[in-house]
Amino acid sequence: MKRKNLGRATLVALPFLLALVMDLALLAAFRDRLPDRLASHFGADCRANGHTGPRGHAVADVLLFVVTGVLWTLMVVRGKFYGRAYRRLVAGGYAFAGFLGWVMAAVLLANVDAGENARGDAQDVSMPVWQLAVALGVAALAGGLGLVLAALAPVPEEPAAPLSAGDGARITLVDGEVAGWARSAGSWWLPLIALSCMAGGVVLLFVAGWAAAIPLLLLGVLMAGFARPYVVVDRRGITISGMLPWPRLRVPLDRIETATSRDINPIAEYGGWGYRIRPGRSGVMIRPGEGIVATLVGGRDFAVTVDDSATGAALLNTLIDRRRAGH
Repeated sequence: MKRKNLGRATLVALPFLLALVMDLALLAAFRDRLPDRLASHFGADCRANGHTGPRGHAVADVLLFVVTGVLWTLMVVRGKFYGRAYRRLVAGGYAFAGFLGWVMAAVLLANVDAGENARGDAQDVSMPVWQLAVALGVAALAGGLGLVLAALAPVPEEPAAPLSAGDGARITLVDGEVAGWARSAGSWWLPLIALSCMAGGVVLLFVAGWAAAIPLLLLGVLMAGFARPYVVVDRRGITISGMLPWPRLRVPLDRIETATSRDINPIAEYGGWGYRIRPGRSGVMIRPGEGIVATLVGGRDFAVTVDDSATGAALLNTLIDRRRAGH
């Protein structure tokens, strides 16, 4: 690993490592004041309804922070993030680690000096709802710290933009020939975020119950289903779909005036990733880099980031010419 990538990996992994060390240190410090079986799951009434041993709590800590830390570090080091997008992603890792770290520590501290029943289970342990509010506050502070540290460290420089396929680019097709173009528009880091959301949902399931876990679990499942969207250009226009039949997005060919390929900055131009709508433009932003930009009837733009976008844009222009010629 290059020295600059090692430095970025250290910066991103640091909050997850600190959260893990903090929770394991708390477990060691209060070991003699903890029951044999800790309260680890809480119902809607904030009362404990599930238990695990100190060793199980330690294993959960290691799995949670090591897995999420490694995934987040790979996402930053290997992803195509530059400038403000890079700093926000680093800050997001700090916020996520801070939130999880506080939740796990709060669960452990709630068990300190708790009474035991005949089976050794902790009794009279509760997890007040305000602890989640405190966890969000810790996440905000940790995210701010991450943003400052990312700004102080060297920021990855955006590579030069690829050559653009101008509005006049075409693909030669003989009369009667049918052509289509398809590419995966996914980014390798998006499935990792989906897995992180589902991992966080599983943690909330054990410490806060279904009510808190379901939104994060559903978000993770939806992101996983659309983590690697498929972009198709054919006589119907542009079609974008995921692994599931829904959601599916289609821009009909008769709505497209012309198409081009150019470098796209999702943060600066569209305000983020995913399906974005802005004045005069919309699109599906999966990562920064090259993409197809179609000018629609009425002057609006529709864009999708995808590799080999020059070929897709050129085929679109050819199909538009055929439609106008009545073929």
